[in-house]
Amino acid sequence: MVRVRRKLLFLLSGIMVIAVAGILLFSVIPVPFSAVMAERQAGALLSGNLSYRARSSWVSMADISPWMPLAVIAGEDQKFPNHWGFDFGALQSVLDSSGRGSMRGASTLSQQTAKNLFLWDGRSWVRKGLEAILTAGIETVLSKKRILTVYLNIAEFGPGIFGVEAASQAYFHKPASQLTRQQAALLAAVLPNPIVYHVSAPSAYTRERQQWISQQMGQLGGLEFLNKYHLY
Repeated sequence: MVRVRRKLLFLLSGIMVIAVAGILLFSVIPVPFSAVMAERQAGALLSGNLSYRARSSWVSMADISPWMPLAVIAGEDQKFPNHWGFDFGALQSVLDSSGRGSMRGASTLSQQTAKNLFLWDGRSWVRKGLEAILTAGIETVLSKKRILTVYLNIAEFGPGIFGVEAASQAYFHKPASQLTRQQAALLAAVLPNPIVYHVSAPSAYTRERQQWISQQMGQLGGLEFLNKYHLY
């Protein structure tokens, strides 16, 4: 057991060293791929799906329609400009109820960025602990605008489709800079689970969530919200 613990500690330490180096590196250069992209690609190959390609195309915030960052904040993390990576109020709400009917969960955009960039899917305490440490690191090193830029470039929007540029080209046949308010809201609407919810064939729930996000975008103050917090 002592050897197992030492090996586990060594493994976790190695992961953290790589992650810290990655945070510092990706604070200034485009992110070429994420852990989720690698996991999806490996899973497809192992299952014999040779046609699957995890694809993304990095774009700067200036090349993304301002409606898109506003949409993901409205749909996923409305306290994003003000928290330090964790929304304890939302977490308590989830703990106090089953969460059914809730339009957003307790995971912040910073946590999702940490998880998507460095970690694997799953619900273990080890993964959640690593996610918390990485989230704190991301919040310490990266600006809010940079976190939002990285998130938009690695978020999964559908099978093999990662990042807002790839999603915009795949679903609307135009660059991310030209996304409209409703198109941005639709992309944000599938983010809780892009494997279940689809942009190309949105369900009634997805359409309902799209309209809710669009309304929330207005209630936040519209595009002025981004200017207020220097997010665009």
